[in-house]
Amino acid sequence: MATISHPRPTAHQAPQAPGTATTPRRPFSALRHLGPNWYASVMGTAIIANAGATLPYQLPGQRVACQAVWALSAALLLVLLTARGGHWLHHRDQARAHLLDPAMAPFYGCLSMALLAVGGGTLIVGKDLIGMPAAIAADTVLFTAGTAIGLAMAVTVPYLMVVRHKVEPSQASPVWLLPLVSPMVSAALGPLLIPHLPEGQPREAMLLACYAMFGVSLLATLLMLPLVFGRLIMQGPLPLALTPTLFLVLGPLGQSTTAVNQLADMAPRSIGAPYAEGLGAFAVVYGVPVMGFALLWLALAVAMLVRAARRGMGFAMTWWALTFPIGTCVTGAAGLARHTGLDAFAWLAAALFVLLVGAWLTAAFHTLRGLAAGRLLAAPR
Repeated sequence: MATISHPRPTAHQAPQAPGTATTPRRPFSALRHLGPNWYASVMGTAIIANAGATLPYQLPGQRVACQAVWALSAALLLVLLTARGGHWLHHRDQARAHLLDPAMAPFYGCLSMALLAVGGGTLIVGKDLIGMPAAIAADTVLFTAGTAIGLAMAVTVPYLMVVRHKVEPSQASPVWLLPLVSPMVSAALGPLLIPHLPEGQPREAMLLACYAMFGVSLLATLLMLPLVFGRLIMQGPLPLALTPTLFLVLGPLGQSTTAVNQLADMAPRSIGAPYAEGLGAFAVVYGVPVMGFALLWLALAVAMLVRAARRGMGFAMTWWALTFPIGTCVTGAAGLARHTGLDAFAWLAAALFVLLVGAWLTAAFHTLRGLAAGRLLAAPR
């Protein structure tokens, strides 16, 4: 590490007091190392509200609690947008370094999903607090911005991985899925806006656009997943701090199941026969096998997490990977319960929601404690 030498004071100069800064601090200096991965906390909070409000089973006060959590996610999004805006303004070199870092660049997909998750929650529960007209307007803005950013990142990050990043096979991790899942989140939450569009071509265009984004994300994920699984098989477990990112694989699985069920709900309002009936059948034919694989991966990820915990895994922001992906499995199971009528899927959704709340409480507690101690915003070692 390079040493810094200080000039000796002259006869007309008083010595500098120890610990006194010689130059004024730059604005937002405490946020220099605030990365796009922090948007995962917004995603993980918003999915609590979205999943809790759509569960097949509703307890007294559950919707009110979901409203409070949605309001918290909206406040977190506003704070992070402001902080990240200041980061780009005052620490542009660091922001660009994040984009050119193969370990950090995929997290730029989290911005899109944070916007989409809060926007979807606005129509699901936020409307109770701000009214339907304001909720429609807010979700329209957030959905449009989130979708545009998500599609851009789905192209930009893989492009950078090919032409700028120096990637080794040992670096493959589920984090690479993040920019590819963003269009699937749009596909799952876009149907919420369909009833508020004019009948006819606007609704059909929105429906088919969501299916197109479903295809974009699904096929891109199918290209990336073999790299991730192959790295695990050939080179062993991920580093301890990255072990929670194994849960990110649940994101495209649960979100795609949610998407096909949400789209099937809106198909009769948007497109004629026989396509509406066929899309309803597709929701079950696709969703059941994918949810089965999601449960298999969940068991594998939990086993790897327990192994890492026994080997001394400490807290890192990667723990937020335990929240949003599990939440998408909750909404996916709830959608299957709605379309099949099976109590088994309803109970599965409820059980996964309990797991989601536990993961969120754990991640939120350690995040607050890390912020209070100043560890989470410190320069990486």
